[in-house]
Amino acid sequence: MNPQAKLIFSMSLILGTTITISSNHWMMAWTGLEINTLAILPLISKSHHPRAIEACTKYFLVQATASTLLLFSSMCNAWFTAQWDITQLTHPMACMLLTTAISMKLGLVPFHFWFPEVLQGSSLMTSLLLATIMKFPPIVLLLMTSPSLNPTLLSTMAIASAALGGWMGLNQTQIRKILAFSSISHLGWMAIIIIYNPKLTLMTFYLYSLTTAAIFLTLNSTNTLKLSTLMTAWSKTPTLTATLMLTLLSLAGLPPLTGFLPKWLIIQEMTKQELTTAATIIALLSLLGLFFYLRLAYCATITIPPNSANHMKQWHMDKSIDTLTSTLTVLSIALLPLSPTILTIP
Repeated sequence: MNPQAKLIFSMSLILGTTITISSNHWMMAWTGLEINTLAILPLISKSHHPRAIEACTKYFLVQATASTLLLFSSMCNAWFTAQWDITQLTHPMACMLLTTAISMKLGLVPFHFWFPEVLQGSSLMTSLLLATIMKFPPIVLLLMTSPSLNPTLLSTMAIASAALGGWMGLNQTQIRKILAFSSISHLGWMAIIIIYNPKLTLMTFYLYSLTTAAIFLTLNSTNTLKLSTLMTAWSKTPTLTATLMLTLLSLAGLPPLTGFLPKWLIIQEMTKQELTTAATIIALLSLLGLFFYLRLAYCATITIPPNSANHMKQWHMDKSIDTLTSTLTVLSIALLPLSPTILTIP
């Protein structure tokens, strides 16, 4: 892709995200979401592969439908309450339509069907944008309207997302699809606590984005797309692949790694809110995700010869590891001791 075109699309992504997260009016928020959608479409389809064109088409149709529903919900609320302010969403039907629209944009169950296919058809760096930055504006809209949302509906969708994200990831061999179902599962953790503690949802999203970015950048530097190539990535960059195992375990939420912090705090907050049953269910469902994270970690590091992988070994590379990748990897592993400091941040 032309560097100037890539710069324009990247700046448009930043502009759209900034407009949405800083707006108080529904029309401005909708405009920012549309700018984001139009900016990411050329990045998805830049390879001109039929799968990329299919992913681009699916993404456009789903996002256009979700944006239409979001605009319709804001118009319904304005019709009944004469308010266009995002924080003044009070009408029950408007709240239901907004929850549906944001769920479609995020990929929450039962509107998850497009997300794994779009990630599979995109490049690794575009998949990183779709899994992190593109989810930030919808999550901010949910945060701003969280006092008006239906707790039962959100809890049901969250538990279903955690269950399906863990269950569907078990049978995958394509790493981008595994990370897509991982994203759906983590969105369930964010959605279940958003009404009770919005700041905790935001912190969970930040830590999830940090860990996911470290994994995608590592996979991009080793050019790994499926499990069979991940099994021989250790011969190309042994140190980076060893730290990839720890990053995957951090994304799974194992202590004493960074990813344990948000799950620990979410379960603690749910217990305070007397949601012990929901906390127990979603904690047990995270074991499904743990299985495929362990499988990825096993394929990345523990398959040192003798093994039975019918795949040609990679040549060892002496090039230095990117500074951004190594920094994000260290942060995604070692932030748990700083949890008292993180929790004091307003």
